[in-house]
Amino acid sequence: MSADTLQAPARALRHVAARSSGPPLAPSLRVTLNFHPDRGTGRTVLERLAEDGVYASQFVTGTSNGGLTAHPGGDRWRWESRIFGGAYDGASAHERPVYGALDFRRSPYGAAPRFGSAHFRLSAGTLPHATFCYPDSSLEPSDFGVAAAGSRLIALAEAGGRDALDDYIEAQIHGPVRLDHHVEALVLDPCFRGTAVEKAAGALPCPVEWHDGFRLATAELTRHPEYRGAEYVELGAALAVDGFIDARIIGEAAGTGRHDPQDLKKVWHLLARFGR
Repeated sequence: MSADTLQAPARALRHVAARSSGPPLAPSLRVTLNFHPDRGTGRTVLERLAEDGVYASQFVTGTSNGGLTAHPGGDRWRWESRIFGGAYDGASAHERPVYGALDFRRSPYGAAPRFGSAHFRLSAGTLPHATFCYPDSSLEPSDFGVAAAGSRLIALAEAGGRDALDDYIEAQIHGPVRLDHHVEALVLDPCFRGTAVEKAAGALPCPVEWHDGFRLATAELTRHPEYRGAEYVELGAALAVDGFIDARIIGEAAGTGRHDPQDLKKVWHLLARFGR
């Protein structure tokens, strides 16, 4: 492993810091990592996390609740090369940053619920190891920040007028995110109480908390065919139990293998947008 590769996180942080301006972030702010805790083949995300003890990037896991482009030459690779000045071009998958969002609204659901019903709330000590951009890195942003110069992004997000699932400030955490050192709490949806998800969460080296939950009645669901498409409203209604959908129901549908994961992602977007 070359010295340049070993220094990739530091070089990436320096590159973004040089493009950042404005006041520092409040030290009370937190970065959150939203994800679906019940997804996975063979073992769930939480079971893998309990065994590994580290939150890994899409380049390592090969899974994502967004796009699946984390491979050499893929979109995620190109976006990282652009944002971080090529710092990670020669890095291994394990050295690349993981993605979350800055919870400047201090939401009980995490800063970017479009990516999942659960979230890790990271400790204050991770802020100096994070870089930020607005909007999402997939949109080729030109506005960046670090902990020492990041408040300007909050003003941009508050004035941006973007949809509630898209108005997050993306965070990239450089260096390993260890559950026993960098996580204040895992925050779960109450639909997972008494399930294998809660059991797996109990094996993690961090506290477990619960938010108020995502739950959407089919009567409300059918009012929003324009949001992601009528076919996803119909799918959500077909999956509903006793007239409601929640994160557990969508996760169980994903586990059957009978539905396109991208279709279920759109159903989740409807739930996350209108079912808080």
